[in-house]
Amino acid sequence: MTFSTPIRDMRFILEHAAGFDALEKTGAFPELTDDLLAAILDEMGKYCDQVVAPLNDVSDQNGAKLENGVVRTTPGFKEAYVQYVESGWGSLSFPEDAGGQGLPTTLAVALVDALNGACMSFAIGTTLTTGAVKALKAAGTDEQKRLYLEKMVTGAWTGTMNLTEPQAGSDLSAVRTKAEPVGDGRYKISGQKIFITYGDHDMTENIVHLVLARLPDAPEGTAGISMFLVPKFHVNEDGSLGLRNDAHCIKLEEKMGLHGSPTCVMSFGDSGECYGTLLGAENKGLKNMFIMMNAARLDVGVQGVGVAERAYQRALAYALDRKQGRAPGVKSGEMVSIYEHQDVRRMLYSMKALVDASRAICYANAVAYDLARTSPDEAQQKTAKALEELLTPISKGWSTDRANDVTSLGVQVHGGMGYIEETGAAQHMRDARIAAIYEGTNGIQAMDLVGRKLQGDGGAAAKTFVANARKEADLLKAAKRDELKSMGARLEAAARALDASTDGLLEAAKSDQEAVLAGAVPYLKQFGNVAGGYYLARGAMAAALMINEGSGDKDYLESKIAIAKFFADNYLTEAVSLTDAILAGALPKLNPEKLSA
Repeated sequence: MTFSTPIRDMRFILEHAAGFDALEKTGAFPELTDDLLAAILDEMGKYCDQVVAPLNDVSDQNGAKLENGVVRTTPGFKEAYVQYVESGWGSLSFPEDAGGQGLPTTLAVALVDALNGACMSFAIGTTLTTGAVKALKAAGTDEQKRLYLEKMVTGAWTGTMNLTEPQAGSDLSAVRTKAEPVGDGRYKISGQKIFITYGDHDMTENIVHLVLARLPDAPEGTAGISMFLVPKFHVNEDGSLGLRNDAHCIKLEEKMGLHGSPTCVMSFGDSGECYGTLLGAENKGLKNMFIMMNAARLDVGVQGVGVAERAYQRALAYALDRKQGRAPGVKSGEMVSIYEHQDVRRMLYSMKALVDASRAICYANAVAYDLARTSPDEAQQKTAKALEELLTPISKGWSTDRANDVTSLGVQVHGGMGYIEETGAAQHMRDARIAAIYEGTNGIQAMDLVGRKLQGDGGAAAKTFVANARKEADLLKAAKRDELKSMGARLEAAARALDASTDGLLEAAKSDQEAVLAGAVPYLKQFGNVAGGYYLARGAMAAALMINEGSGDKDYLESKIAIAKFFADNYLTEAVSLTDAILAGALPKLNPEKLSA
């Protein structure tokens, strides 16, 4: 199967659903024009399609290996990464004074989408560096930035997040890795970290580990966690590489998917000679971690978009090629492609609708991120920041849950052949599965949504979102086309249901947090469904206007309206039904013995 980066879809959603034009209006990006956007997306597509996409199947069959203490990546990864650095993809959205190109983060998010569609195992190595750069920019000393920042911005050196330990998964209060000051500004690091993505590899000459550890006198719990910058090779004053640090990969995990991505068990200080420097203030490592984590959560949501896109493209190609059965009522003659069957089209339309909706949510999240940091209007900044924070757990949680749905449907479209590895459909399902787990499980995303995000501002951001969805519904209901009117009615009903759920959870929060937490996951699902319907409806309205004006590809624009209506008919109606589950109350704690056979 030949993967093709969906440049037209990406641009349509950026411009007509996610509000990308608002970034041009800020004046913060004077070089940003429609022509530049088109050129960047076009070159992005060429790189991903021609260089990265061919590595996807290879990475599944010939993944990363640990040989004599050195991690060897999939053949072709190193060469593809060299092109990534030389083409400047890693530096796209970072400031020019740090070696970047000063373009919107939204374009970097689109790149993450394209890369993950091409090869998720390759793409994930680039996104970890992005999070590490943001933490270094926010908390690093001038000396740390001088030695490390530009190399990491350009991608010449990669970065990692070293958080998890065998006894400290989602609960980082249990971190035991130690950091002892040696008196010269350095700290001796000792401990072990697990699940470290690209903790070691052969694609760059240096790797910069950001490591959570405890100082000797640190308080218990998360209040006693600090972050340390620990390079694979020490860096001399002149920027050249020095001696090898005592930080090593001692094992590669054998995983369900993402075989090309080295998931390392990292050991620090086995010989007592691992040194790092403090990043940020003592005992404030959790703050720095969240800088990395919030960047990673949006990127992981977009990982879901990318791998779902590839699963959809593979399923569609198979459905058009595979001949099976005949049209209803036809008893003889040639068999037709399975695309002609209603249930197969239902699955394919479901896949397409969920991919488009996920992409729109994540891109809107990225636009809000950029506006919150670059808009000259303080009121717009504040509104954008609230939307960014609200959409982040939805982008991560909803998009990766739906990626699991899409990749599973991709297997189903293939029928029995989907269960056979040679078709490649199973790889997408295996690769996608982890995205709902790492960077904070989707249950944690839901808890964040009903906790920090919903209760943190008394529901203000959620209420604003609902109000905007209802305004869009009013516009749709006033349109001339029946499909738009129908979408408007569906969106109105779903927004009302989300509003009722929001009110119910805020009321429950006054006395029963257990009830709020019990409704968290269905609430995130309901919110994602409404958000997806809202953004797709905006795109459908724009498509209808272009059709009326006689501009654009009419068949393509009609397809955007049809898919938005399909989403409304199937997923906005689902949103309405979730309110009862959200407000059902806390779950009883049943005796586990009574649950067993």
